[in-house]
Amino acid sequence: MDPRVRNLYRNLLYMGRDYPVQSGGYGKFRQVLKKSFQSTRAENEQDMAAALEKGEYVTKELEALYFLSRYRDLKRKYT
Repeated sequence: MDPRVRNLYRNLLYMGRDYPVQSGGYGKFRQVLKKSFQSTRAENEQDMAAALEKGEYVTKELEALYFLSRYRDLKRKYT
């Protein structure tokens, strides 16, 4: 297994701990993540680069989701 893929998977699993319970929580996140990694096959380096780029995009989107959630929570508490 490519170390870049392993690091991306570990990073996404770590970020999944904060996944909203209303959307299924960590268990559902882990199942979907595992299924998506297993279904994505990279035959050559170009496919691998595209898949890693998509994974980094998903990571950034999750970060944005969590920051927005925290911002809304703080705004609700202090206003």
